[in-house]
Amino acid sequence: MALQVLIVGHVLLGLTATITGAAAMLSRKRPGRHPRRGLLYLAGLAGVALTGTAIALSDWGHLWHLAALGATAAALATMGFAARRTRWRGWLAWHIVGMGGSYIAMLTAFYVDNGPRLPLWQLLPPVAFWFLPAIVGLPLIAFSLRRYART
Repeated sequence: MALQVLIVGHVLLGLTATITGAAAMLSRKRPGRHPRRGLLYLAGLAGVALTGTAIALSDWGHLWHLAALGATAAALATMGFAARRTRWRGWLAWHIVGMGGSYIAMLTAFYVDNGPRLPLWQLLPPVAFWFLPAIVGLPLIAFSLRRYART
């Protein structure tokens, strides 16, 4: 029963992170909506990484890779947040790479775990679940770097 409650919380936090992360990415980059939505994304991502790790502990031998992806997403988001907060040299590029990379890692974990059960996605080879989020996301990060992080 406790595991089911944990999974429900994990799903709700994942939806929160996915929606608020996309909303932050699509918001104008100025005070207001972008940073507020970004903070909600960070909170959702932290929660999904923690609950995901707890879920992985229930069957570590089969789910350890999901905890690793959660830790990667959390580390990248922390880097992106810290770059923005402290504004070190080249901070904007670090922010874009950190936040975009964390979103890619989060979606990779989702597709690796759920892709084989999703309509149409189930037709793809399992290796596709590991790489499709990056194949889509990395060009978007590159575009954002060219657009916003000119040095």
